[in-house]
Amino acid sequence: MIKILSGGVGKVDVARTVAQVAPETLEVAVSNDMEAAMRLRAGQADYYLGTCHTGAGASLGVLVGLMGREACHTFGRSVPTEADVQALLTEGKKVFGFALDQIDAVAPVIARAIVAHAR
Repeated sequence: MIKILSGGVGKVDVARTVAQVAPETLEVAVSNDMEAAMRLRAGQADYYLGTCHTGAGASLGVLVGLMGREACHTFGRSVPTEADVQALLTEGKKVFGFALDQIDAVAPVIARAIVAHAR
């Protein structure tokens, strides 16, 4: 089971959206920044999806500070393809940020890419 934590302004909506993608493969929990960083560092979770109004800094601020920039990527207001996310996963990214109003477009793409990457 792949464990994904969701945080930020739209954390409940992200969790609901991601859980629908592959319920047999993905375990999703609502979290906050600090808890997520600690769980990721301890190996108790695999990925974090954070949202804020712009998708720029606040979606990942604490995670960048505690996990390091090399583990994090923000899409801002753009909508990535699964290939974009796959490339980031291959680079070792575990923390993703995006804009609140892009949840329906971005969260499923990231979730599908994570499932495909795990195969």
